[in-house]
Amino acid sequence: MLALALICTLAAASVNWYTRVRPSTALEIVSKPLTTILVIWVAIAADGPRTPTILAVVGLVFCLGGDIALMDVVDNFVAGLASFLVGHVVFVAMFVTLHLHRPWWGVPAVIVLIAHAVLVGRRIVAGASAENATLRIPVSAYLVVITSMAVVAVMTGRWWALFGAAAFVISDTILGWRAFVREKAWMALAVMVSYHAALVGLALSLR
Repeated sequence: MLALALICTLAAASVNWYTRVRPSTALEIVSKPLTTILVIWVAIAADGPRTPTILAVVGLVFCLGGDIALMDVVDNFVAGLASFLVGHVVFVAMFVTLHLHRPWWGVPAVIVLIAHAVLVGRRIVAGASAENATLRIPVSAYLVVITSMAVVAVMTGRWWALFGAAAFVISDTILGWRAFVREKAWMALAVMVSYHAALVGLALSLR
């Protein structure tokens, strides 16, 4: 069942990646939310503990809301940001219920992520603020929350959790840089590939 869920997820994700290279509104409307829905199936099929699985599904539902808000046909950045922010808070709870077996792993994670925030996150926040002053607080809050999620993920000692959290940070970093600092042609595809890898990683961390 898990293998089938992963295959279906990869198929839907591949269609969505194609829309980043050859834009198609119709394909994006279907493939983007469908991929996240299929990741929810992956989380359930992972057959993990009950409470973390429920939390994973809830977190992924908020990611689904963010997906819809950020689609080109909707284009509501603040709503998407808020939905993902809540999703990350739920993922933190999920990781806690999976137990933090490697708490000291959080120390190097904090050091790396603080450096990331200073060197990269600060420029994204500045770019967002320059575009619209009202974005400074929500973008800063999101940076804090996703950093916290990544640190707690590392503390579980689960490699899939570490992979998923790292991929989420990479995806959102590229997204933020593309939106508020400088856009490059490759970024649209890289955002989605790393994002889908992140979701699958978080789902498989339940195993």
